[in-house]
Amino acid sequence: MRTLLNIIWLIFAGFWLFVGYMLAGVLLCILIVTIPWGIASFRVGLYALWPFGREVVSKPTAGVGSFLGNVVWVILAGWWLALGHIISGIALCITIIGIPLGIADFKLVPVSLMPLGKDIVSTRRGAFDRTLTTR
Repeated sequence: MRTLLNIIWLIFAGFWLFVGYMLAGVLLCILIVTIPWGIASFRVGLYALWPFGREVVSKPTAGVGSFLGNVVWVILAGWWLALGHIISGIALCITIIGIPLGIADFKLVPVSLMPLGKDIVSTRRGAFDRTLTTR
């Protein structure tokens, strides 16, 4: 089911959001000082390209530096990327089939506004995810 949702997402919203994140990442990497924000843009862009089966979690070590970096991010690129998620989420929610995709798009708004201090992890649980201590 995740693969089907990801393919539909890629066709209707994911590719264009990915392009927006990559454009922001390239622009931020041109200026040497903003390379950390460019790397964050590439990371979130790959998540926006194929989001189902992964989730965003807060890093426990994130502190004031991440907060201040997110303030700079909102000013430089975050507000228009969040606006792209809101517009595409509304467009996806027009049809009944697109409602789950629109909801997923709205869930991406917080990470598009504050990507620093977050990790993107897989939600897939398999045989290799178990540790020796859980037996």
